[in-house]
Amino acid sequence: MTPGAEGDALAPEERRELLRVARRSLEEHFAGRGPYRPEAASAALGEDRGAFVTLHRARDGELRGCIGMMQSDEPLVHTVARMAVAAATEDGRFESVTAEELPEVQIEVSALGRMRPIRPEAVEVGRHGLMIIHQGRRGVLLPQVPVEHAWDRETFLDHTCLKAGLLPGTWAEEGAELLGFTAEVFGEGDDARA
Repeated sequence: MTPGAEGDALAPEERRELLRVARRSLEEHFAGRGPYRPEAASAALGEDRGAFVTLHRARDGELRGCIGMMQSDEPLVHTVARMAVAAATEDGRFESVTAEELPEVQIEVSALGRMRPIRPEAVEVGRHGLMIIHQGRRGVLLPQVPVEHAWDRETFLDHTCLKAGLLPGTWAEEGAELLGFTAEVFGEGDDARA
């Protein structure tokens, strides 16, 4: 688990609720009903926060889609509902998830904390996600990515540059803006434990 930002932490029940919302949103989409717009069950779920939803195939863990928003002007519960459908249908790297696949898909939610400028030496692998902005390009990697690949801090910084279409090491150049954020990452496979 990746720790959340101070003050942004979700309770276990709120995490479970976001996973239920993501699943229900996908079910409503595949049933041909309109967008699912649930009520926020708590103040935290009603906060305007960014989120990513990642879909994996349960039998082998293969990625089936991941889409999110770094920042949102709508409640977290609505962002998660929208991003779940977007991850299933709009990730251009993959064929869209089908209704038949849905029972075999595991959902992971990354509820994002606030983005803040960060110095390269302050980046903590497993705690921070990164966004680099330079020469009109942007790249983002979530906090779990360097952990999954066993990257050190510099490799993480370099891969964030690559994600933006920039050369490794661009993070050290003048004019490069580096932003850090935390994320609470939880999924159906871990029963939304803290």
